[in-house]
Amino acid sequence: MAELKRSETDLNVTFTWWEALLVRRTELVIPRSSIARVDVLPGWTSEILGFRNGLVISKFLKVGTFTHPRGITRLVVMRRGEPLLRIVLRGQTAGDEFDELLISASNANDIGGVLQQVQQS
Repeated sequence: MAELKRSETDLNVTFTWWEALLVRRTELVIPRSSIARVDVLPGWTSEILGFRNGLVISKFLKVGTFTHPRGITRLVVMRRGEPLLRIVLRGQTAGDEFDELLISASNANDIGGVLQQVQQS
């Protein structure tokens, strides 16, 4: 699954080769200043994500971009059984494409905790 790394100024998301095919990029760099809110969820979200451009294996895997009828655009790399990081962006960022990121990663709890602490300070 996607790999999350943080630096002093950015959050870097690196995609596996097959995820990169579906999200149309190998990496995404998000300035911390563009992050409005971070939520760490214990796992899969069952909310309606909207119209997709990517892959869905029902109740197991979602990878791609999803556009909700309300206009919210999300980059999603979500796998059942892993913690999920929801990153809400200030306005659209990442090339003006996304309002939110939903990323499953084994280190989502650690990354989310650090990002939440930075936002509160």
